[in-house]
Amino acid sequence: MKYVQFGGTGLTVSKLCLGCMSFGDAAAEGHDWAMDLDSSRPMIRQALEAGINFFDTANAYSGGTSEEYVGTLLREMAKRDEIVIATKAFFRWRQAPNTGGLSAKALMHAVDDSLRRLRTDYIDLYQIHRLDPQTPMEEIVETLDAIVRSGKVRYIGASSMYAWQFQKMLHIAQQAGLKRFISMQNYVNLLYREEEREMLPLCADQGIAVMPWSPMARGKLTRPWESTTERSESDLVGKALYARTQENDQQVVETVYALAKERGLPMAQIALAWLLHKPEVTSPIIGATKPKHIEDAVAALEVTLSEQEIKRLEAPYAPHPIMGLFAMPAADLKVTVNG
Repeated sequence: MKYVQFGGTGLTVSKLCLGCMSFGDAAAEGHDWAMDLDSSRPMIRQALEAGINFFDTANAYSGGTSEEYVGTLLREMAKRDEIVIATKAFFRWRQAPNTGGLSAKALMHAVDDSLRRLRTDYIDLYQIHRLDPQTPMEEIVETLDAIVRSGKVRYIGASSMYAWQFQKMLHIAQQAGLKRFISMQNYVNLLYREEEREMLPLCADQGIAVMPWSPMARGKLTRPWESTTERSESDLVGKALYARTQENDQQVVETVYALAKERGLPMAQIALAWLLHKPEVTSPIIGATKPKHIEDAVAALEVTLSEQEIKRLEAPYAPHPIMGLFAMPAADLKVTVNG
């Protein structure tokens, strides 16, 4: 495993982050393909044995049971001082006032709930899952600063939003001497490259760690275009993300398939290797429901793509509508919309 400094901090993380949306109670509000505790255990163990020390979940995943599983299993298998636990808040945990969003009241409650479920005294990286337009940015930044100063959280991060919004929040923190965001969890893969114009230049300039979600485009970059899985058939978020760009996306997937066949490698390794070549990217978030998913991700760290191969993979891409932001009021979002 390769390890890197996390943005402009002294924190050391594995070059791969294990996304834990796959772990949770399938009967809870969320995803019917989520894995139960016993099925999640070997995935966590395999990740740890591979050297992954960075785990990302959210309070919205499977009604909070993802945090419970992650907390239970990491407590069983790992030393707390060696691992980095990241979680997120924003989506509603109940359909009632103040049970979601980024108000001071909601965030203070959410962080305590996450600490309890994760069975830990502190969270390494606490992220806003989306930007809440109903809450003033000053309130969000001030509340996150208070949470860090309380000792419940070590660092704060953000997720998908527009670059101007992120820059404004960075400015607010700087002007007021408050805790600064150190990371951006945004949507970057071969099927969606708009962040190369939008967020990545800002993160590079400001020394912000980048941890892209869905680097495999929810599995589309790991298999021939015509293939489907149980998850892809029931994944409403994936269908929303790609419904309008299927013709262009197919060309990209077919290019990945062709190069993978020539190199004698799985498509997943080619697609992830492309992302890992980006200097702005710190630690992509990989999902895993099978041992092979982790094996391919770890193997991709050793795959070197030539400049010509990178250009070939990128050539079919056409500009896409801005997606992956979901910058909507919390009241209009369901907890099933996760990234």
